[in-house]
Amino acid sequence: MTAASELLVDSFNRIREVVEHTVNRLDSNELAVRPAGTGNSIAWLIWHLTRVQDSHVADAAGTEQVWTAAGWAKRFGLPFTDEETGYGMTSDEVELVRDLTAEQLAGYHAEVNERTVAYVSGLKASAFDQVVDTRWDPPVTLGVRLVSVIADDLQHAGQAAYVKGLLPKR
Repeated sequence: MTAASELLVDSFNRIREVVEHTVNRLDSNELAVRPAGTGNSIAWLIWHLTRVQDSHVADAAGTEQVWTAAGWAKRFGLPFTDEETGYGMTSDEVELVRDLTAEQLAGYHAEVNERTVAYVSGLKASAFDQVVDTRWDPPVTLGVRLVSVIADDLQHAGQAAYVKGLLPKR
């Protein structure tokens, strides 16, 4: 494993720790709480950050997303297409991400994390300079894409932890 791969593995595992800690012992009602009635819920934040990681890593690796390959889309039963990641959703659409359990959210994230860690562990140093998305100027390399996923995931995981802190103490 390269030094860059080791750093990425550590980063993705830290995200998993935050996700697991955040959803731990919360029920579906707590997971669905939306700050001020319109903010993003813990359920939406964790679902979204995991969907983004799943879709971006699967695309880079040339594999099917865990969301569909492992049946998570059916288990979640959300009223969206299988391609939906939550990017640009309206408040009404965010509201539809509910009635989920901590086990579902943590389970899906754990499986995506395992796939991600296996993928990045096997990357050679030269892989990080390969262009994976030409829709941007400059084109996006694999290294930039993975760092972007980590940054996005950590922001959303921190937001979810913050929302958990707003919940009434039991």
